[in-house]
Amino acid sequence: MPSRSLIAAHPALRDDIGDLVTRRPLPGPGLDQVDPFLFLNHHGPQTYKPGNHGLPFGPHPHRGFETVTFILEGELAHLDSGGHESVIRAGGVQWMTAGRGLVHAEISPDSFKRTGGPLEILQLWVNLPARLKMTAPAYTGLQREDIPVVEADGGKVRVELIAGAWEGRKGAFESLTGVAMTVLRFDAGGRAIAPAPNGRSVFLYVVAGALQVSGTTIERFHLAEMADDGDAVEMVAGAEGAVALFGHAAPLNEPVVAHGPFVMNTREEIKQAMRDYQAGRFGAIA
Repeated sequence: MPSRSLIAAHPALRDDIGDLVTRRPLPGPGLDQVDPFLFLNHHGPQTYKPGNHGLPFGPHPHRGFETVTFILEGELAHLDSGGHESVIRAGGVQWMTAGRGLVHAEISPDSFKRTGGPLEILQLWVNLPARLKMTAPAYTGLQREDIPVVEADGGKVRVELIAGAWEGRKGAFESLTGVAMTVLRFDAGGRAIAPAPNGRSVFLYVVAGALQVSGTTIERFHLAEMADDGDAVEMVAGAEGAVALFGHAAPLNEPVVAHGPFVMNTREEIKQAMRDYQAGRFGAIA
């Protein structure tokens, strides 16, 4: 498998939300999107003191895309207007399809607010094609033990299979649009050759440590922009090991019109989303 070449490494910009440490590699000054991947927020890593107020993401709406949330440390409570409710612990993942409209809240459970502790969360927005913008909302939250793990390089790399497939093993989630997504955990010097079929957009973000990607070192808090000139991505961890978010998907090649929590194809669709939300058509959290 010929390895793709690196176009650029884009740093995440610091954009704290209150006392929540937040970095955002996408969108950024040098890269608007990696179609269909629209947005990534990296919250933490940080440690909350006992008696904290927790995460600030109370009830808010979404339409037209999906959110994939990776709880690396801490806990995350989810509630939504579709009646879904869960508390996902470290190592777990939430996959929410906003579709035609949903109100949800992402907050810290009472136990975390009482005792505090480490917290690190990634949230990725994945666009939906026009034909699925108004699909029925859905939500699945899975704990660490529900997610298949494949080992590579003699156990120096652990591949957490979120969606898609790796060496014949299927991921825990079934994506509506064939998105492949993994969390890669490297020991020092661990090497992985990740499949990246031609014609698909590659998403690669270094969460911790440093990775050599196609021969170039990418430091933590950087997003790697890859060329479509091969069908694999070669990664080798540095002396401290590394953690990376890696996936790929077919680009939609459709207009993107975003306004806050809504992502549609036209301005009129955005206006309609606002009208529908204001009219209560997204439902409410009980």
